[in-house]
Amino acid sequence: MKRHCLTLDLKNDPELIEAYENHHKQMWPEISKSIMDSGILSMQIFRWETRLFMIMETSDEFSFEKKAELDRNNSKVQEWEKLMWQYQEALPGAKPGEKWQLTKLIFNFNG
Repeated sequence: MKRHCLTLDLKNDPELIEAYENHHKQMWPEISKSIMDSGILSMQIFRWETRLFMIMETSDEFSFEKKAELDRNNSKVQEWEKLMWQYQEALPGAKPGEKWQLTKLIFNFNG
């Protein structure tokens, strides 16, 4: 199993943030299925102010390239991503159209 942490910002608008959170409370079943089909075993999204942190645990076979290909070929995922982009804001330094940015593990404590 592998773990990945990604980050992204939301637009600084309380109503948009509330709507974004509500969408995730009622996520479309096709999106849940696409997540599972790509090899993601668990996923959590945390928020502090406008900053989001996503933690994913994946199968050893998971790859971001394969996930991106599956997503490109799934019209429901494309519809969801277009909807989410209304609430999301790219991080400084992200390339045009890039959303979630993979973070680098810099400390790991196992007691």
